[in-house]
Amino acid sequence: MCGRYTLFTPPADIEERFDASFEGSPQPRYNAAPSQSLPVITNDAPETIDTLEWGLIPHWADDRSDANRPINARAETVAEKRSFRDAYRNRRCLVLADGFYEWQETGGSKQPYRVTLDGGEPFAMAGLWERWQPPQKQTGLGEFGDGRPDGEADPVETFTIVTTEPNAVVGELHHRMAVVLQGEDERRWLDDGDAELLQPYPDDEMTAYPVSTAVNDPSNDSPELVEEVDAAA
Repeated sequence: MCGRYTLFTPPADIEERFDASFEGSPQPRYNAAPSQSLPVITNDAPETIDTLEWGLIPHWADDRSDANRPINARAETVAEKRSFRDAYRNRRCLVLADGFYEWQETGGSKQPYRVTLDGGEPFAMAGLWERWQPPQKQTGLGEFGDGRPDGEADPVETFTIVTTEPNAVVGELHHRMAVVLQGEDERRWLDDGDAELLQPYPDDEMTAYPVSTAVNDPSNDSPELVEEVDAAA
C-alpha cells in the first residue's frame, strides 16, 4: 500500500517538471498523510496543480463521515470495484511526490524506509479523484418563506492512489507499492487510463533507505524525517 509520502521539491522545479502551475502557495510535505489536502493534477485541468483531500469519497456516497475513504485502489480491480470504476473511467489524476514511505517488519517492530527514484527527482503516482456534493439540507424557509434551501454546500474533491505488485526494492518492505508512472506515460494515464501502465516501476531505478520512526506519527512533518538513520537491529 501507500500510506505516507513526501513532496518537498521546490515549487518552481515541480511546475517545470510537470508543465503545470500551482493554485496557491504549496507547503513542503515531509510526511503527507491521509485526510490532508495535497497536490495533484487532474484530467479535468492538466495544466494546473490543485490540492485535493487524500481519501476518496465516491460521488454516490450519502454522507461524508460514513464514507469508507479508501486511500489506495488495487490496480487489479480498479475497473470493476464500485468505489473506483467510475473514477477510473472518467476522473484520473497524477499524485505528485518525491518519495514514499514503507515499513519493514523487524522482529516485534517496524522500521520505516523512504523510497525514492535514484536521482531523488519528483515523480507522479497514478491516482483517481472524485467530486462529492454534500446532500442539500433545508436550513430555513428562505427569503420568500417557500421552503427552498438557504444554500448549497461546496463540493469536496478527494483522491486515492493506485497500487500494484511491488518491484524488488519495495518487495523487501511490503507486498504492495504505489504505481509510479514513467514520465512519458503521465499524460497517457490522464488521457485514457491505459491499464497497461499499472505496473511496478523498474527496481533498478529506485532506492530505499531507513528513516526515523518519528514518521509513524502523522503530526510530525519536518526535514529530519527524510534523513537516513541506522536501521533497527
